[in-house]
Amino acid sequence: MRASVCAMKPHGWCSSDVGRKRDHNEDSFLCNDELGLYAVADGMGGHLGGERASRIAVEVFEKETKARLPAPSDAADPLALEQALGDAASLASQAIYESAQKIPELAGMGTTLTGLLFRGSSLTLCHVGDSRAYLLRDGRARQLTEDHSWIQEQVRAGLVAPGDALASRFRNIITRSVGFEPSVLPDLVTMPVETGDCFLLCSDGLSNYFSTEEIGRILSSQFYSEAGRALVEIANERGGDDNITCVVVYLGNSLWAGSVLLRSPTPEPS
Repeated sequence: MRASVCAMKPHGWCSSDVGRKRDHNEDSFLCNDELGLYAVADGMGGHLGGERASRIAVEVFEKETKARLPAPSDAADPLALEQALGDAASLASQAIYESAQKIPELAGMGTTLTGLLFRGSSLTLCHVGDSRAYLLRDGRARQLTEDHSWIQEQVRAGLVAPGDALASRFRNIITRSVGFEPSVLPDLVTMPVETGDCFLLCSDGLSNYFSTEEIGRILSSQFYSEAGRALVEIANERGGDDNITCVVVYLGNSLWAGSVLLRSPTPEPS
């Protein structure tokens, strides 16, 4: 039996690594259990630009989301939650863009931004770029986001097979980012959640090495506190071509002790 939805509480763990081919890490992450807010940002724009863009993104996203969250009595209003996250993402884009205008060397910098906000029995997702969010429920994983990338547009149009997309030399061309322009329109969606759900946010330095099914198997076989590190280690073993960052979030109940690092329950036979 599931615990009462009013008692649900998220707990997150973060892992980030430079990888094996880069000499600096342009990824940033946000893990705020108190606020129920989590995010991954993968910066672009060179050594200084990428690092700065992703850092600004998560800092502004956290600050502005907190300032815009509706009153507790309105916490279940999906439009209010989506408005708060959408405004926060757009203000992050504005901050990055304005920073780039002041320093010529930073011109064109930007970042992906994929964030989750938990409120009551719902989750609001904010997504820009090709970082990803996954949900693990009852031992089965599914991808919650769709990449804003040129190759994904070709897949959607039926011009490229999904299996060929990962091998394409154009797979890193993204079509929407935070900071390249003064404002941005993120994908926003609110959905119900259940106690026992596990979520993974990650940069493409991780997702490029795993199928959704394999992510599900690894999350199901690890303690949640260790799953992120395990995924990062495997990505490095498989090449580590890019920075690798992930946030694992487990949705427990208010009586769940964070020191009890639960594994995903084995799904019942269908």
